[in-house]
Amino acid sequence: MKRIRRLASRIPRPKCIAPGGSEATESNSNKNSKKDGNSFSELSAKSKASDMDNNNKCGLSVRQVFLLKQNWKGVMRNDDFGIDFHLRLFKTNEGLQAMFQKFKHIQSDDELRSNEALEYHATMVMNTLDDAITHIDNYEFVYTLLCETGASHKRFEGFEPTTFLNIKQPFLEAVKVTLGDRYTENMENIYTIAINFMVDTMVQGLKEQLNSSDPPPIAPILRNNQNKKPEQ
Repeated sequence: MKRIRRLASRIPRPKCIAPGGSEATESNSNKNSKKDGNSFSELSAKSKASDMDNNNKCGLSVRQVFLLKQNWKGVMRNDDFGIDFHLRLFKTNEGLQAMFQKFKHIQSDDELRSNEALEYHATMVMNTLDDAITHIDNYEFVYTLLCETGASHKRFEGFEPTTFLNIKQPFLEAVKVTLGDRYTENMENIYTIAINFMVDTMVQGLKEQLNSSDPPPIAPILRNNQNKKPEQ
């Protein structure tokens, strides 16, 4: 069965701008050298603090972001991860499968695995998660992506903001099974922080949309699919 290609375009990370400074004159070298050294240290400290602030918005340090992005590649190499994740989700939250008209009555795991509607939905979910995790150090992009994804669920009858919370445990269990020994205690902590951030942001997006009279937006991943030029 043909897999749906990744649809969202990548946004390059902004380049860092090094702080400028003036050279000390030779006659005041001792005095100005100390002053310039202090200024450089202060600027460096502010720059590091700024970097930490940006990463702390999603709860991950720079090192944790690096480990997550590298480790996530192993998850994405498993073509069955999206389906496995949804099977776990449906088993722990029976009411969720009933929201999908095209496969709500299917009970067998084998039948669900071969269902094209579920495969399509799982692919869309995985593309959204992949966009969020691979751009996790671009807070503005990921926040907008997840808020709009959450808001788009207003169109589904019976879907409440708290419904997103059901994703957390099945996602972590699916990651653990997929990664095996690579799913260390440290990685478990990193994935927990990441999925909490992603789910909480989608919850916020849907809450805001429910309080608005505007029609729900199209999910970003679907919007990109509509805008994609058809293959010849």
